Amino acid sequence: MVATFTLVTDCPTDAATMFDISLDIDAHVDSMSQSRERAIGGMMSGRIGLGQTVTWRARHFGIWFTMTSKITTLDRPRSFIDEQVSGPFKTFAHRHTFEDTSGGCRMTDTITVASPIFGALAERLVLVPYLRRLIQKRNAALIRKVG
Repeated sequence: MVATFTLVTDCPTDAATMFDISLDIDAHVDSMSQSRERAIGGMMSGRIGLGQTVTWRARHFGIWFTMTSKITTLDRPRSFIDEQVSGPFKTFAHRHTFEDTSGGCRMTDTITVASPIFGALAERLVLVPYLRRLIQKRNAALIRKVG
């Protein structure tokens, strides 16, 4: 089963700034300190670009996971997609979109995920809420960083 969810975050800065920081490996590592996530391969620092990969190692649900993702689409400063090319999921795609607003910008995260471990019910009750909270914390940390 594949689950898709969307998270909308209003940011007090412009779309181009949020776009750039969302592609920054160092900012991502800082924003994911609760899972001790770090880059261990590919692009390990700075801003990742189209066609580039990064391999992450992080602890989730008490288990260490390794996942390599690739930037498969990039349209600065409007959107980009990162997709798992190897790792724990059957499917993992994260579409980031950015739209300027009168008060800053609106950042929309759309995540499509399928787990080889969880069934459809567990994906909806455990995995999706966990990922939603993780992205909310990440977005809040990125906003603090540019604030």
